[in-house]
Amino acid sequence: MGFCLIPDFSSLAFISAIEPLRLANREAGRTIYSWKCYSVDGQPAKSSAGLEFPVSGSISEMPKQSIIFLCGGMDIQTHCTPQIMTAIRKAASYGAGIGAICTATYVLAKAGMLKNQRCTIHWENTSGFKEEFPDLDITTELFEIDNNRFTCAGGTAALDMMLSLISTHTNHELALAVADQLIHHRIRQGTERQRMELRARLGVSHPKLLAAIACMEENLEEPYSCGGLAVEVGLSIRQLERLFQKYMGFSPTRYYLNLRLERARSLLAQTSMPIIEVALACGFVSASHFSKCHREHFGQTPSEERSARR
Repeated sequence: MGFCLIPDFSSLAFISAIEPLRLANREAGRTIYSWKCYSVDGQPAKSSAGLEFPVSGSISEMPKQSIIFLCGGMDIQTHCTPQIMTAIRKAASYGAGIGAICTATYVLAKAGMLKNQRCTIHWENTSGFKEEFPDLDITTELFEIDNNRFTCAGGTAALDMMLSLISTHTNHELALAVADQLIHHRIRQGTERQRMELRARLGVSHPKLLAAIACMEENLEEPYSCGGLAVEVGLSIRQLERLFQKYMGFSPTRYYLNLRLERARSLLAQTSMPIIEVALACGFVSASHFSKCHREHFGQTPSEERSARR
């Protein structure tokens, strides 16, 4: 296998992919897997945590591999270069499996390698990814293995994807032994959700409140009115307002607006969508209204925010 470490890659996701392979060899008492790492320029690759990893060469000089995994992380759009896309297209032409860890799914999509293939990406990047590649079959699951394309959400999802591959390549008993060595109590299926359940994520358990917030998160482009939301969860407007003030410290309208602004901020950072399109995708009726709300919440306009990230 070959691992291409794209600048600012996630060191956790990379190690979560490598360690199961090492332990599979150790538990089996023989070499099942071997791998080498490559970078864009052949120089040591620096992760988003500032850690440098030695490599065997540049991706353009990489010899034939059975599977190539691209390891991504922060600012993947900036690091998606023609050199990387050319290298993985070449690898695919001779039949190599192509995989992406964390945000590197973006590179596969940009290279046109995910047509008619299920794929996933880290949940934080999902909305921008769907906006930029509306024709792809994008899921929100932990990992996807579709023929010879392998994508995962990053973090510890890489560990579960590799355990799945070990189970397929060898047997499930070996995968379980590797998981046990990693103190990984359960091998998660690819179909499992990426994010924590809303109850655990927010630290609240009131079912009506959770239903209202779930409805908000699912309807950011065409937001409900406060009255419509109350009807949806079976409460009066006053009851809904009391619930939000008690548990969340905001009115429902303010909480909903904050969710939409956070989504907009992600789209500004992760896509090149025009500001008016970002506004419409997050339920704002005009660019001027969006700009006003963004400035009040974040202290700068959308255009200022985007310029500051460049």
